[in-house]
Amino acid sequence: MSATPDRSCALIALGFDFGLRRIGAAVGQQISGTAQALETIAVNNLRPDWDAITSLVEVWQPDLFVLGRPQHEDGSDTTLGRAIDKFARRLQGRYHKPVSYIDERLSSYAALNDGTEVRRSGLDAVAARIILETWLAENAPK
Repeated sequence: MSATPDRSCALIALGFDFGLRRIGAAVGQQISGTAQALETIAVNNLRPDWDAITSLVEVWQPDLFVLGRPQHEDGSDTTLGRAIDKFARRLQGRYHKPVSYIDERLSSYAALNDGTEVRRSGLDAVAARIILETWLAENAPK
């Protein structure tokens, strides 16, 4: 018997709440539609800590990345839109995995309601969990 789990129907995703100073990270899977906050990754001089991201990719072996991408009420881009797109292109280029976006206007605000998890994992990581759980709910297997 193999010790490697059968992942044929267990899509694993890493979710990110991108910011210019910090990036929240979470992992989730499609079978249960749940996610967990992982950590907050530093951004220095507009450069993410790619070593930290690589470690997450190596540990969790995701099938795709999910990025929160806030939009204004009218659907237009926020000022972070271009930076998020650049981060998405770099994720794809480095790890050869698809990236999916989801509107995340209120994820950080919603994360404030989970004080215990925020103290343990950080606000940005909890926001990433909320982003990822929203994406998983919207993309649940039929």
